[in-house]
Amino acid sequence: MSKLLKGLYVISDEHLTPDEYIVHYIEDALNAGASIIQYRNKTKSDMEVEEVCKVLQELCSQHNVPFIIDDRPHLAGKIGADGLHIGKDDMPLSEARKIFPKGIIGVSCYGSIRKAKEAQVEGADYVAFGSFFASPTKPHSGIVSMNVLHKAKETLNIPICAIGGISQTNIGEIADTNTDMIAVVSAAFEGNTQQNVSNLIKGMKI
Repeated sequence: MSKLLKGLYVISDEHLTPDEYIVHYIEDALNAGASIIQYRNKTKSDMEVEEVCKVLQELCSQHNVPFIIDDRPHLAGKIGADGLHIGKDDMPLSEARKIFPKGIIGVSCYGSIRKAKEAQVEGADYVAFGSFFASPTKPHSGIVSMNVLHKAKETLNIPICAIGGISQTNIGEIADTNTDMIAVVSAAFEGNTQQNVSNLIKGMKI
C-alpha cells in the first residue's frame, strides 16, 4: 500500500487512553507527526470497541496514516482497517490472513530472528522485536539485545519495528540501528501527547 511502514508507531492503551477520550489522544499524536497508529485493548469485546475503531480508522485515513488493530482480525476486516497486529498468544499468521485477507499484518517476534524469518515467508508485512528497555506497559517482558535489530536488518526484507520501554531519552539508540519503525505507548501518552510525540520524533532524527 502507499502508506509507508516507517517512522513513529504509536500504540494506544486502555488505561492511558480510555475509549471515552482516545480520539483526542490519537488526534494529538497524528497532528504531532505519528506515522502509524495501533488500537490495543485486551479487555473489551469487538462489539464494544467497533465504533471507536471506525472513528479512529477514519481519522487515520484523513492523515494518510495506517491504522492497525491489535489481535482482532474479524473486526479489522469488518471495518476495513488498514492492518492487524498479532502476537505469540494470538492466532497463527496463516489463519489471520484467511480472516483478514487484505491489509497489513504485523507479527511480534520478541527476540527471535528465526520467528521473524518464518513470519516473512508466511507473508507478514512487518515484524516487531522487543522489549529493549524495561517497559512500564509490559513489566514482565524480557529484555532483548539491540544486536537483534542489526541482525534483522541484515537478514529480512520486510520492515522492522522496535518496541518496549522506548522513551525520549533512549529513542536515539534505537534510531541509530536504522530500524524502520519505533513503537511507543506510555512515552506518547503520559503527559502532553502532542509535545511527547513531537519530542520522540526529534529523538529519531527524522
